[in-house]
Amino acid sequence: MKKTILYLFALVTFFACQTNSQTEEKSTAVGHEGWLEGTSEEKFEEVAHQLGGFSRTMVEVSYRYSELYWSGMDENWGYAEHQVEHIIEAMEDGLKRRPERAESAESFMKESIPAIEALIKKEDKEEFLKGFRALTSGCNACHAKEGESYIMIAEPEIRTSPVRF
Repeated sequence: MKKTILYLFALVTFFACQTNSQTEEKSTAVGHEGWLEGTSEEKFEEVAHQLGGFSRTMVEVSYRYSELYWSGMDENWGYAEHQVEHIIEAMEDGLKRRPERAESAESFMKESIPAIEALIKKEDKEEFLKGFRALTSGCNACHAKEGESYIMIAEPEIRTSPVRF
């Protein structure tokens, strides 16, 4: 996912440098087999569409959330820290694209995330599990603030990743 975003960012940067607002712009196709077509403005719009809104953010956060849970169950604290870093990164990127979600996410980002980070540093599985349940409550509170309380998050029951400690 990050490689795709970096690739799209590079394309956007390239197009920004190529745009000359004083002349008529020639439409050229770029990307693998020319999938990205149109004027620079049309290409920017398509890149923005490809990056998506907050739903794509939630796909990544969901994956990281599950990996965080299993890393705690395995007591793989380095991997747990890694997952929290990526949850933060995904949320920050998503909030750039959808700043109207920032108010709902504020408590999660400023309270829930630092709390789980502190518990990971303690390297205590039982304390982590309590904190993870609080993190889950933070997820659900954010969803409720967005009027999406029908999206209820629960502890993962099935491990889908091959990563093991």
